[in-house]
Amino acid sequence: MNPELLAKLIRFQQPEKALPYLNGLDDARVAGLFDLDPGEYRDLRAGFADQTRRAAEELLEDAELAAQVDRLPFTAGQHVLALGESSTADRLSWFEILRQLLAIRRPGDAIKLTNAAVTGCTTTQALTALPGLGFQRPDWVLCQLGANDAQRLGSTRTRLVSATETARNLLLLRDRGLEITSAQWVWLTPTAVDEGRAATFTHFQRAGITWATADMADTAKVLSVQPEPVVDALSVTEPLPGAELHLDDGVHLTIDGQMAVTVELVASLSRIS
Repeated sequence: MNPELLAKLIRFQQPEKALPYLNGLDDARVAGLFDLDPGEYRDLRAGFADQTRRAAEELLEDAELAAQVDRLPFTAGQHVLALGESSTADRLSWFEILRQLLAIRRPGDAIKLTNAAVTGCTTTQALTALPGLGFQRPDWVLCQLGANDAQRLGSTRTRLVSATETARNLLLLRDRGLEITSAQWVWLTPTAVDEGRAATFTHFQRAGITWATADMADTAKVLSVQPEPVVDALSVTEPLPGAELHLDDGVHLTIDGQMAVTVELVASLSRIS
């Protein structure tokens, strides 16, 4: 397999999360799915962890951001869990950079972080997996969902999940999540799309899939009127000349894009009293 494609697959695909009914897949079995030996697989994962560590160190060179990390409302021993799709499951995601920020800046707080995001997940699928949230017992839930719902299919450009259904599902996720946990809920909006790149991406063309920032904005609008804190990941990932925030597919973010989301997340949460 092409090394670049292999790295991208391992960056975003985590079979052990997508197949929880197998009671856990060890490194050897997961590595085999990618035609790697366990050592090669662990080395690739370690490389992604190194990148998020370096990203966190770079961000912490900003004294204001470092002070915001100190003010994040997570207290010692708390459990922070992320629900999401590939934008969060990404081994270079904002959540993984947050993990490194806390490890560097607040190691003594022993804050537990669980990335429960699953690549490709729709809000409907997230609802079916919600009972597992009760077993996790998080103190905080950071939820970024809705982008996969918005992919449009074929010549009719019909959404995979309608905007109305996406809104219903997101609010039901929150309501049910707060019934089964005592967690503080935080929303992250979907990120923007580089529509030019998405339109010319070969795999999307073959599948007849299109994406639009306007659809992500519709979901962001629903979240903006909710009583919980909302992190605006949409605005900070709008494509700009000279800013490489998106990969070649126009949907997933580069590490620079993920860092932009991280900065917005930290600033937003640091204001929670």
